[in-house]
Amino acid sequence: MDDATHQTEHNTGLTSAEMGTLWSQYISDKMVICILSYFLEKIEDEQTKSVVAYALSLSLNQVKRIREIFNKENFPIPYGFTEQDVNKDAPRLFSDSLILQYVKNMSILGMASTSVAVGITTRSDVNEFFTDCLASATKLNNWAKDLLLIKGLYVRPPFIPNPDHVDFVTKQHFLTGFLGDRRPLNAIEITHLFNNTQTNIIGRALLIGFTQVAESKEVREILMRGVEMSKKHIELFSSLLIDENIPAAMTWDYGTTDSTDAPFSDKLMLFHTTALIAAGIGNYGAALAASPRRDIGALYYRLFMEVAQYAEDCANMMIKNGWLEQPPLAPDYKALANQGDS
Repeated sequence: MDDATHQTEHNTGLTSAEMGTLWSQYISDKMVICILSYFLEKIEDEQTKSVVAYALSLSLNQVKRIREIFNKENFPIPYGFTEQDVNKDAPRLFSDSLILQYVKNMSILGMASTSVAVGITTRSDVNEFFTDCLASATKLNNWAKDLLLIKGLYVRPPFIPNPDHVDFVTKQHFLTGFLGDRRPLNAIEITHLFNNTQTNIIGRALLIGFTQVAESKEVREILMRGVEMSKKHIELFSSLLIDENIPAAMTWDYGTTDSTDAPFSDKLMLFHTTALIAAGIGNYGAALAASPRRDIGALYYRLFMEVAQYAEDCANMMIKNGWLEQPPLAPDYKALANQGDS
């Protein structure tokens, strides 16, 4: 690409995809900065501290780069989260092992969101930014995974025997699941069941900590609903695996201390909960599409709707408290047209 072309691409305005992905990344990074800066103050293990410090440096750098792009475009800087949303002096709420699991899980979400952004952004500086974000999230994931393996904390997906031949589906029995004999789970279904169990376990452990420290009773109650919902989903996914003698993921309830002093604002904790819900909805949708056995597909659909309702309730509470920052909107052309009638 020559310099003239590169300059022209930089002078092109932001598309809606670029606005939306940059805005979402900025809000997410501002939240992560608050969380990781608190974690960094509490971690005792030096190896875990190095991983968290690297993760924090990524978010700080990404916020800086997005601000530079927005300033060039005269785009209003989102408010996001500030030092008022974190209390670094609060006692330890989570164990080092849970923090490391958390960082690994968040790096997976980062890889997923930035890979989508790379695919839909056009302007060279924005696409380069998200390409860098994807590479950094991948490095973070590998680093956290390696450290979990070293510490004996990494939970591998289940092993199943290698097939001894290539086969094709010849009977509708492959799709059945409600009545009669059910075929064994296939490797793809096992993967999604295991992954959704694991993410619910980590999310539940995080929400247990949040419920202990939330200041508002209504926030505490809605977070507790999330804890109970995650518990139910863990049991449902695990039971499908255990019924076929396939090991399910381990629990992480012990990763939370008994502290009741809030390190984070209710606004941040509820926003983080909605972010986890959004990721869960995406995971369930992908699992639904990849699970041909009817009973599994029906389960994902039912849980998908339950999670979506919970997400709406959380959003309504954020709106009620004035905490939900609005993404960039398209012009309301009908309202503009009606101004001439007033």
